[in-house]
Parts: sequence; C-alpha cells; structure tokens
Amino acid sequence: MSPEHRQIPEPGELVYPPRSSWVPAIFGFALALTVCGIFAEGFMVRGWVYSIIGGVVALFALRSMIKDATRSYFRLPRKQQVRGAVLPVEQISTPRS
Repeated sequence: MSPEHRQIPEPGELVYPPRSSWVPAIFGFALALTVCGIFAEGFMVRGWVYSIIGGVVALFALRSMIKDATRSYFRLPRKQQVRGAVLPVEQISTPRS
C-alpha cells in the first residue's frame, strides 16, 4: 500500500500552550537581587535594601504567575470529545532473498 492512499483520521485531542510572559524572568531577577543583596555591601545603598526590594518584587511576580496560571486553567474547555487516532495496520514481512 503506497503512502498516498492511507487515510489516517486527525487526532481528537487539542493542545493549549500557555501564553508567553515576562513574569518568570522578572521573578528570577528579583530572586537573584534578593540573594545578592544579602552578600553585597557598600554599592550606593546598604545590601539589605536590595534584598527587601528584590523580595517585594519577587512576591508580586509570584502572585502574578499564580493568577495567570489559574486564569489559564479556567479558560480551558470543560468537555472535549475524546477520539484517538487509529494507526493503520502494516504487514511486516521478512525480506526475500
């Protein structure tokens, strides 16, 4: 059977990728600022100020990520028609010599 004559039905499952966002990058930068603020001293202001600023920004970024994940979850359709794709049966034979 040639590949052009196969009729494979389309799969019924749908994939919903998440939207892109800058929030994880901001969260990572805020955590790095928090950790660096613990060890950094003397650049313009005290190190604990950097830690506090980084901690506050990290909390707001974490809240934003959780809110976005919850909103994306409830945006998904509740019911979906389940229909798996059936693969065609191929005959496997040994090569003739």
